[in-house]
Amino acid sequence: MNSFIETFKNIFRIKDLREKIFYTLGIILIYRIGSFVPLPGIDPNALAAIQSNAQGGIMALLDMFVGGSFTRASVFALGIMPYISASIAVQLLTLIVPYFQKMQKEGESGRKKITQLTRYLTILVTFVQGSAYITYLNATAGNAIVINVGLFSFSTIVCLTAGTVFCMWLGEKITDRGIGNGISLLITVGIIAQLPFAFTAELGAKLASGGGGPVFFLIEVAIWVAIVFLCVLLVQGVRKIPVQYARRIVGNRQYGGQRQYIPLRVNASGVMPIIFAQALMFIPSFVGQFFPESSFMQSINNGTFYLSFWYNFSFFLLVVLFTYFYTALIINPQQMADDMKRNNGFIPGVKPGKKTAEFVDTILSRITLPGSVFLGLIAIIPAFAALAGVSQLFSQFFGGTSLLILVAVVLDTLQQIESHLLMRHYDGLMEGGNRVKGRAAGAVGAQV
Repeated sequence: MNSFIETFKNIFRIKDLREKIFYTLGIILIYRIGSFVPLPGIDPNALAAIQSNAQGGIMALLDMFVGGSFTRASVFALGIMPYISASIAVQLLTLIVPYFQKMQKEGESGRKKITQLTRYLTILVTFVQGSAYITYLNATAGNAIVINVGLFSFSTIVCLTAGTVFCMWLGEKITDRGIGNGISLLITVGIIAQLPFAFTAELGAKLASGGGGPVFFLIEVAIWVAIVFLCVLLVQGVRKIPVQYARRIVGNRQYGGQRQYIPLRVNASGVMPIIFAQALMFIPSFVGQFFPESSFMQSINNGTFYLSFWYNFSFFLLVVLFTYFYTALIINPQQMADDMKRNNGFIPGVKPGKKTAEFVDTILSRITLPGSVFLGLIAIIPAFAALAGVSQLFSQFFGGTSLLILVAVVLDTLQQIESHLLMRHYDGLMEGGNRVKGRAAGAVGAQV
């Protein structure tokens, strides 16, 4: 305990780190204040209909990502989600369209062009999602709109677009001058803001008559802690694969010599596949907002769509597919083989060049399968928790996108803080020389 207090003091002894932390906290405070600013022309006291519709299911998950701004009809109602959707679309284009592939290979100048195109696409996505949100507001909270509907629609589109662009700017400022990845931190802050309400609501439900009592609540919390631990393991992943084990994977049991490693991870893609998949699973809810009276939208509002077999099966399948897709996007076996050859490295018993690339590709394909299945199971655990009697708000934290993002971003931020401490010759956040490992840590390991 004394060591932790001393480490906490060391954080604020470093001027540069102290300024970064306070700058980040200031930006987060601005973001949270903005989430309570209502759209012009709407009565925030008359939004009970939206809040009741978003008590469970996929709408509650969407509301969680924006820190409750969705149900408050805030200027940040869409938050950073349009930017996430645009970023995913651009990443897919860099894999498919030659023009984007060329820009990606241009280095810093290409990266700036891609970033600018992402910003323009964000505005377009915000316009589409904002239009759906206006239709949803008119149908579910029409009594809350106190001005002309046409004027309200125009002003809302402008405000939602400005709010999303401002959130995007806040996130970029955190990345440039603060601690951690700004966009990820803003999403995480929204998730953390909902966690106390979820705990309180679940505790109240369990203490109520017929709820099961405090024992059931403690059991739920214990299971939740265990799932958090599993998510930490999933985010960190296995850092490097022993060559001897790699040979077993490809069916060659003849090995010898000293212990060596191949720099691959069981979960090389981190949390990106589940973010990609969740973004696609949000599409039905946005489309349904154009038809608020439809039975499909009603099933989204009452949570039956979120708990359905086909929703969770599709979600699981998308996570598995995107895990392979994103792993192929960030790891090139041929390039890895070429790098080994240039640096006079080799895998004992495997010829350099094409054979090495095939060897690495085989290992990567086979170790990705258990990682992708595990990630898919974590993604759909909230649905099982809800079916087991956990309130839908609290069940969102039993794995899924929200918990994985929360764990990944917290680990990533702690890793950056620890790096500043170690650079100034202070002890890190962990005792005994252990290092905090975030999403990016250890992606490329030791030499072969």
